[in-house]
Amino acid sequence: MESIGSLEEIILMILLRQEECHGVEIAQQYEAAIKKTISLPAIHVVLKRMEKKGWVESKFGEPTAERGGRRKRLYRATPAGYYAIKEVQEVKSKLWAGIIHPKFNHGTI
Repeated sequence: MESIGSLEEIILMILLRQEECHGVEIAQQYEAAIKKTISLPAIHVVLKRMEKKGWVESKFGEPTAERGGRRKRLYRATPAGYYAIKEVQEVKSKLWAGIIHPKFNHGTI
């Protein structure tokens, strides 16, 4: 199993929830889910890294007037991305099933 970072995991889950989306949409969904802001450059770094791993693919959309005729890069998860995240989820589920709730004594470990 190839290592997957937590930001990669979250962005990949966002991509798997829809057919395709662009960086701004990913940022909006991230912020809605996590309740924290994220920069567009941070998202693009992760998307490029996942594209190299084969978990994400991208293409250019049609030019739009609101973007001054520029095209958006659209991203989508690949089957390899789906199986990578599925494997991580299965491992986490197995580990979570064995967790014992700790008893806390105020201020001591």
